[in-house]
Amino acid sequence: MLRYIIRRVLIMVPTLVVTSMLIFTLIQLPPGDYFETYVAEMQAQGERADLSRVAFLKKEYGFDKPPVERYLRWVGGFFVGDYGYSFEYQLPVSEVVGDRLYLTVLVSFATILFTWAVAFPIGIYSATHQYSWGDYGLTFLGLIGIAIPHFLLALVFMYFANVWFGLSIGGLMDPQYFNQPLSWAKVGSILHHLWIPVIIIGAGGTGSMIRAVRANLLDELQKQYVTTARAKGLSPFKTLMKYPFRMSLNFFISDIGSVLPSVVSGAELVAIVLSLQTTGPLLIRALQAQDMYLAGSFLMFLALLTVIGVLISDIALAFLDPRIRLQGASTK
Repeated sequence: MLRYIIRRVLIMVPTLVVTSMLIFTLIQLPPGDYFETYVAEMQAQGERADLSRVAFLKKEYGFDKPPVERYLRWVGGFFVGDYGYSFEYQLPVSEVVGDRLYLTVLVSFATILFTWAVAFPIGIYSATHQYSWGDYGLTFLGLIGIAIPHFLLALVFMYFANVWFGLSIGGLMDPQYFNQPLSWAKVGSILHHLWIPVIIIGAGGTGSMIRAVRANLLDELQKQYVTTARAKGLSPFKTLMKYPFRMSLNFFISDIGSVLPSVVSGAELVAIVLSLQTTGPLLIRALQAQDMYLAGSFLMFLALLTVIGVLISDIALAFLDPRIRLQGASTK
C-alpha cells in the first residue's frame, strides 16, 4: 500500500506539470490579452484608458516577455504562495478569492450532505421495494430533479418567493454583512440564506444518486452471497447493510475525484442567477476578461483537487471492497 501511494504521488507531479502547460496554453490562445480587452471596453464606453498604467503593468508582469518565460514565472510563484495578480480586481489573486472560497466550500459541502441524506435512504427503499408505488413515485421525483436545469429551478424559486411571499431569496447573506468581518450575526444570516441554494443545486445530484444507488443495490441483491446469507438466517437489515449496500458504494467512492473540485467550482449558473458570493461567477468573469492569473490559478487548484480526489478514491476502494487490490500479483 505504501509503495502504491508513493508511486501515485510521484505520478501526480508530471500530471500537474502537463496540466499547467495546457491551462496556460489555452488561456493564451484567444487573440489579445486583458489589457487590450480593457482598452477596447473603455473606448466603447467613450472613456480614455490610462495607457501609461497599462504599459507599466505589462512590463511589471512580464507580458513583454516570451510565453515560456511567463509560464515559468507563473508556475514558480505557486511554490512561494504567489498566485499572481488579478488585473480585473486590481488585487492579488489570493485576496480576490478570499471569503468567496470559504462560502463556496460551505455551500458545496452542505449540498453534498443534503444529497447523501436524501439519496441514500430513497435509493435503498426503491431497491428493496422494486416496482412498488413508492418506488415509482420516488423515481419520478428523482427524474424531475435530473430533467430540470438548476438555473431554471432557481428562477422558479425566485418567482414564487417574490409573488407569494414578497421575498428576495438572492445572495448568501443580508446586504449589511457584505465585506464585513465574520461574526455570529453574519453566520446566522448565511445559515438563514443557505438552504435555498442547497436545495436547488442538490436537486439534480440527488436524482442521479438515487438512480445510481438503486441500480447498484439491485445488482448486488441478486447475487448468490445474498441468497446464502438469507438461507443462514441472517436478519434482513444485516443482510442488506453488511454486504450488498457496502458493495454498492463502489461507484460513490470512485466519484470522489469529481466531488472535490465541485466543492470549489460550485454551480456557476445558479450562483449567477441567485447572486451568490461564490467562486463560480468569479471564474466565468476571469475567463471573459482574459484575467489569466486569476483564471489560471483557479483552474490549477481544481486540477490539484481532481488528482488528490482520484488518489483518495483508489485507496478508499481498496479498504471498502476486498476484491480490489492495488498491487498486481501473478496467479496460477
